[in-house]
Amino acid sequence: MQKIGKIVVAAAAALSLAACGQQAKTETAAPAGPSVPPSSAAPATQSKGRECTADDVKTTGKFGEVPTITIPDDCDPPKKLITKDLSEGTGGAAKAGQQLKMNYLLVTWSDKKKLDSSFDRGQTFDLNLGAGEVIPGWDKGLEGIKQGGRRLLIIPPDLAYGEGGRGIKPNETLVFVTDAVSVPAA
Repeated sequence: MQKIGKIVVAAAAALSLAACGQQAKTETAAPAGPSVPPSSAAPATQSKGRECTADDVKTTGKFGEVPTITIPDDCDPPKKLITKDLSEGTGGAAKAGQQLKMNYLLVTWSDKKKLDSSFDRGQTFDLNLGAGEVIPGWDKGLEGIKQGGRRLLIIPPDLAYGEGGRGIKPNETLVFVTDAVSVPAA
């Protein structure tokens, strides 16, 4: 009986040591992995002291052309929705309930990389404005856009995908250049 007790104690000690070794390995390797939750990743990025404005984000291209978006390194992502008309367009302003045809380019703030583009697919993205078919940042940010207009949207996580989803990292700020290809006459 005493021999069995020693074996159990030895086995428990070995398992305990193995678990500690595994834990240490996991903690060392975790920050490098792509799917690590923020709580176990490296410390959050230090604040740069000010929130970016629409003027800090640089864009190129005219309506109908594939745009570029350059996100600065010297300011923090905005905490509120920011919209800026890059070209105004003509006709009536878009309002809730209208069917819009849009082109867009999406860049994610954290890694400054293009994530999606309807320009690349050569096909517009159709939506019923204000119907909740898209993220709230689009429903709010596209109000008032006119046909032929190009608008910059900087969308904070609470008006985008929040905790993540659809290929978007948790708490990601999204930057879009959108073209209003079709806005129905009021």
